[in-house]
Amino acid sequence: MSKLRTETVTDVHHWNDSLFTIKTTRDDGLRFRNGEFAMIGILVDGRPLLRAYSIASPNYEDHLEFFSIKVQDGPLTSRLQHIKVGDELLVSKKPTGTLVLDDLLPGKNLYMLATGTGLAPFLALSRDPEVYERFDKIVLVHGVRNVEDLAYREMFENELPNDEIFGDWYKEKFVYYPTTTREEFRNMGRITDLMESGKLFEDVGLPQMNKDDDRVMICGSMPFNADVSRILDGFGLTVSPRMGVQADYVIERAFVG
Repeated sequence: MSKLRTETVTDVHHWNDSLFTIKTTRDDGLRFRNGEFAMIGILVDGRPLLRAYSIASPNYEDHLEFFSIKVQDGPLTSRLQHIKVGDELLVSKKPTGTLVLDDLLPGKNLYMLATGTGLAPFLALSRDPEVYERFDKIVLVHGVRNVEDLAYREMFENELPNDEIFGDWYKEKFVYYPTTTREEFRNMGRITDLMESGKLFEDVGLPQMNKDDDRVMICGSMPFNADVSRILDGFGLTVSPRMGVQADYVIERAFVG
């Protein structure tokens, strides 16, 4: 328990039957880079039950935010989905992770590719001033099954464009590209299919990814990460093999169960 802090839940938002967001207090001593994850959890029979969750709130906020799926038989999420305001949440003192700007080589365009709750680290990075300073274009691609699964869509479509700090930057540089696989929507198809067909690049007005210009962050299921990596390798991009090594693209290697 010495590696954990106890935070208090300040807000719980259920997006639908399968997705929810938790906000908590934040200890003044907690430091992290946007894109990193923390181990979070609850006490079960007096012992901490923990899983890795990307921190969805940017590192300058005074609260912590986590975006979760509801897995009915998941050891943690089956319990976590019932958490209420005022309850306690355990949070590790030292966040870490491989989805950070420091591990990307300089480039022109940044693609953030996510499925489902893999959106979480990009919620923080999309509000990071360094992202806008380093890249000419930032393309966030969020793939889900149904339209109702596009959590945070309102933030990307309406709040950030009108944000006092990020508004002008966002409108000039940021492209939000949500896509569905099971329900009719303005963008449809799996992210991997959209990349391989070239439709994604055509829709966002950029050429096919190349090693000179493009940097990529990937966060989704293990099969998704592997499939996207294969495509990027085919485009000539190279992956960061471990933390602290710069390359063309990075993968989040932790996942929630």
